[in-house]
Amino acid sequence: MAFVPKYILILGFTIIVDYFAGIWIEKTEGKKKQWFLIASLVANIGVLAVFKYYNFLNDNITALCGLVHAQNPIPALSILLPIGLSFHTFQAMSYTIEVYRGNQKAERHFGVYALYVMFYPQLVAGPIERPQNILHQFYIEHKFDYTRVTDGLKLMLWGLFKKVVVADRLSVVVDHIYKDPGQANGLTLSIAAVFFSFQIYCDFSGYSDMAIGSAQVMGFKLMDNFNRPYFAKNIGEFWRRWHISLSTWFKDYLYIPLGGNRAVKWRWYYNIFITFLISGLWHGASWNFIIWGALHAIYQIFGISTKKFRSSAEEFVGISSVFWLSKALNIAATFVLVTVAWIFFRVETFDKAWYILTHLSQDWTWQGVSSLGISDAELYNCLAAIVILECVHLLQRHHSIRHMLSDKPIWLRWGVYYLLIFLIIFKGKFENQVFIYFQF
Repeated sequence: MAFVPKYILILGFTIIVDYFAGIWIEKTEGKKKQWFLIASLVANIGVLAVFKYYNFLNDNITALCGLVHAQNPIPALSILLPIGLSFHTFQAMSYTIEVYRGNQKAERHFGVYALYVMFYPQLVAGPIERPQNILHQFYIEHKFDYTRVTDGLKLMLWGLFKKVVVADRLSVVVDHIYKDPGQANGLTLSIAAVFFSFQIYCDFSGYSDMAIGSAQVMGFKLMDNFNRPYFAKNIGEFWRRWHISLSTWFKDYLYIPLGGNRAVKWRWYYNIFITFLISGLWHGASWNFIIWGALHAIYQIFGISTKKFRSSAEEFVGISSVFWLSKALNIAATFVLVTVAWIFFRVETFDKAWYILTHLSQDWTWQGVSSLGISDAELYNCLAAIVILECVHLLQRHHSIRHMLSDKPIWLRWGVYYLLIFLIIFKGKFENQVFIYFQF
């Protein structure tokens, strides 16, 4: 509404449609029930299609018409993409689907249902909540609880650290290098690729931490959205740890209805490919996002089809008997694959992504880094931020660091809190840096 006030009508339209659709779905049976669900899905996907995909499809039609020297008669639309449209659309769709499946009773209180769709902490970038988890919480009286409030504030503080100290500091280097990759050497491009992996993770998980933390302060429990994804040993595990609310959404509402892995092998691979392609398209109306999704599908299918061969190879070489080495190699390989895919996510054009990929291994000299005007101090600050992040992740292997600190002496607990605040104030970047996932 800050940009286009009338955009509140988009939310108003989908809220009204889904509110009544949920009630009618619950009251009817058979084909009628199905038609009410379809009407709800069409309304939600229709809004998303117009604002997010209309111009993308129109541009591609124009390109196809150009191949046959024809003119595209369909006009382009001059519209802004409403912030967080994909997130609250998917949350609204999960409500009517769950009512249709009989897993959730239709919400009769219009204000409570509207609050479910518009709950401010996670409205613009998730987590994408299911009605079973959040709707009943709006009927509970949330009294002040010191431990709960301070736990929420600690999580918000950690999320803010991730955003302004890690993500926004890394973005300075990443933006500088990716602005003109032709001037960078292989080492510099590799640094930018690795830094972006941590930038997008800290940017998005930092927002999720602040959303979950602020909801907790008020007494609401939202689902966890990240679980140390760069410690995953394969691509399947990565997606069980990354953007968990979206991954489980696609799994429950697309992958399993398509047949999941309960099908012949070629169909299983097809289900994986379709799910990842649509996931890529969900992230943005551009071919680079589709390629990003396709890459993850290829990784997943390749991993499944070569699992036995890779296990045999590890046994033959003797790696499998050294557990920590096998685990470290699998984590490193997964991180490299994910980082390569992020290049397509970050850059605007395929040509630029291809240039970066084909020049990653060329000219690994430090002179190329220093010649770009990036100071050594800036790079060391970035590396230090990543090291702090990963040290915390290692400490959180079994328990949240918030709960680990709770029984420690007061000087240690407050020492950690003040250190975080100090780092945020003196090492944070406070320029106008929006959250990356706001664009989706």
